[in-house]
Amino acid sequence: MTRVEKPWGYELHWAKTERYVGKVLHITAGHALSLQYHRIKDETIYLQSGRLLFEIEVNGTLTPQELRPGDAVHVAPNTVHRMTAIEDCDVMEVSTPELDDVVRLEDRYGRAEQKGQ
Repeated sequence: MTRVEKPWGYELHWAKTERYVGKVLHITAGHALSLQYHRIKDETIYLQSGRLLFEIEVNGTLTPQELRPGDAVHVAPNTVHRMTAIEDCDVMEVSTPELDDVVRLEDRYGRAEQKGQ
């Protein structure tokens, strides 16, 4: 298992093959991932613990929804989305293996021009 430190918490990569990747994202309360989309990467997230504000583009509008443990969301390629932790959260993410396929539109931590973080 690989731990990757992030400004919003950390990731634990627990599976990686040529066809899929499995990660746990620990997001600290009050922190957010980038407003982003993926050109190729297809992912599904499952909230294991905590409360999460999940914003996803629906018909051209960024739509917020609060996720609670047991909720899951599929994020297709080219779909703008962002996760913000209301409480400390553990999010299970399963995706295709394109880990560096991140287009950041906004980022609290100054990474809007960088990939893969």
